[in-house]
Amino acid sequence: MMIEMKKIKLFIGIAAWLAVSTCCSTDPFADWGTETESGQPVLPDGTDTSDGGSGSFDGTGTLFDFEVVIDDTDMSGDDIDETIVADKNNENYDDFIENSEFSSTVEIAYSGTSATVISNVEGVDISQDGAHVVVTSTVKKVEYILSGVTTDGSFKVYSDNKFKLTLNGVNIVNPSGAAINIQSGKRVFVVSPDGTENTLVDGSSYVLTDGEDMKGCFFSEGQLIFSGGGKLRVTGNYKHGICSDDYVRFRQGSRVTVVGAVKDGIHVNDAVVIGGGILNITATDDGIQCEKGPISVTGGRTTVITTGNAVYEDSDISSSSCINGGTTFAMTAGTVLLKSSGSAGKGLNCDGEIYLYGGTLRVVTTGKQYVYGRLDSSAKGIKSKSSLTIESGTIWVRATGGEGSEGIESKNVMTINGGDIAVYAYDDCLNASNNITINGGSVYCYSTGNDGVDSNGTLTITGGTVVASGTASPEDGFDCDQNTFKITGGTVLGIGGGTSTPTANSCTQRSVIYGGSGSAGQYIGIQSSDGTNLMTYMIPRTYQQMTLLFSSPQLENGSYTIYTGGSVTDGSSFYGLYTGAIYDGGTQAATFTANSMVTQIGSASGGGNPGGGGGPGGGPGGWGW
Repeated sequence: MMIEMKKIKLFIGIAAWLAVSTCCSTDPFADWGTETESGQPVLPDGTDTSDGGSGSFDGTGTLFDFEVVIDDTDMSGDDIDETIVADKNNENYDDFIENSEFSSTVEIAYSGTSATVISNVEGVDISQDGAHVVVTSTVKKVEYILSGVTTDGSFKVYSDNKFKLTLNGVNIVNPSGAAINIQSGKRVFVVSPDGTENTLVDGSSYVLTDGEDMKGCFFSEGQLIFSGGGKLRVTGNYKHGICSDDYVRFRQGSRVTVVGAVKDGIHVNDAVVIGGGILNITATDDGIQCEKGPISVTGGRTTVITTGNAVYEDSDISSSSCINGGTTFAMTAGTVLLKSSGSAGKGLNCDGEIYLYGGTLRVVTTGKQYVYGRLDSSAKGIKSKSSLTIESGTIWVRATGGEGSEGIESKNVMTINGGDIAVYAYDDCLNASNNITINGGSVYCYSTGNDGVDSNGTLTITGGTVVASGTASPEDGFDCDQNTFKITGGTVLGIGGGTSTPTANSCTQRSVIYGGSGSAGQYIGIQSSDGTNLMTYMIPRTYQQMTLLFSSPQLENGSYTIYTGGSVTDGSSFYGLYTGAIYDGGTQAATFTANSMVTQIGSASGGGNPGGGGGPGGGPGGWGW
């Protein structure tokens, strides 16, 4: 395809120019913090969780109950228009069939246990054993057209040149090997014409040929480019569904379904490019695995369901992932729906960096933690072993498998610059090893067993709207241990048994921390001395000991009153945080003067940062940090 650096440049370049079983585990802290019977938070009637908190996704279900299912219905014009590369100097030029000519035609029709060569050309040698067809070609510009049905056949190609493979209503079952076996390192254009239905099924065991590699029902040594509006259905009973030792591209309008695979649905060495179309995958192991290169999504609708459980092998634990990337994963547009139900299963898993620039991503993981001796592995919605960046898009993640089931995890740095992100997780909703920075977007986090946002390093918020709900003490809405917690902008609300305290000498926007108690469905509000509502929030679960952190550009040096109870009319809600609402009828709980960068009132238990004394005018000091 191209050398590794070119792949990465292409991968990032695409992003630049273009700009997932309901819960729910029983809350282990139910004695202290109770939600609804299902474990879901109490939210206002009419809350906008049905559309991702911003109305940017027209789907069914809420964050707490949406389901991921295989959907083969038409996209009704929703697919992103594809730009055909016409510049010969562009490294993607050769991937577009419009830039190639195929002037010779070889047509093969299957019937039962035999095959008929309807037409052939000079330079193409065809041998047969019943319906098992082997083509050896030395000529260029050849199109192979396959049609008919066989219950014991195959199509195998040796070629020194790229070619076009048209699946014109063909059904191939090979009980002893791959249905289609391309023993050529050249590019293959796989076209399913509009209106055709094509099926490929391999056997559970293969009769192997010395020196040849075939690891799936549709196997190729070279690149595979899928296009055409017809349907292709592949079943991998031996190993993988579709396998390339190079890369695979899916173009706009293509319709490919991996009905099932013993191992990976799609397995490649170098890259996966999803430019459009409908791609459905059901697999036991990984849905899509790329060994060495990038995976990019720029359009279409991709749905992946994996069911395999974690296993101990080669001195480590291995678990299935819906998407298992190599160097990078980038998404700029389209829809990706992922569900993993196996123990320690992952939704989106990448050894390198993850870039989310747009589109709709929904992830569900339900698998439990897997333990082998001193080793363990847990389910994750989205996991990067490097850094993770979110620029835009609608992202919903639900991870409900119990201990260690985190929503979005980065083993390095997590940066959120925009987008609509909502995470419901048993463990941490957002977790990063080095630091988390939120510069914009709308972010909602609800953990049923741990922190809402957990950075093992620093935590910085400069903009956007962030609502983070953790469970009872010692868990927090925001947790960054004893590291710097910097707030310079945005609307920030954290609720839990405790919170990390913003670092006063690093912040430029004021915060207030209130300690008390709260009941599920109860309102809490902050009003200025002139009666202006700064904050109105519906508490999502009951806390015997509640710590609430609030920060807003409206929180200035002045006097404020905290109310609890009461009622709310009008306005809109972002997972319980109201804007434009009328709040009245509450009972005064505390007063304070925000004459310092961080004001603490009431009594609370806290997270990792050392605390200070009590705030003015509110309650007692002694935060116990």
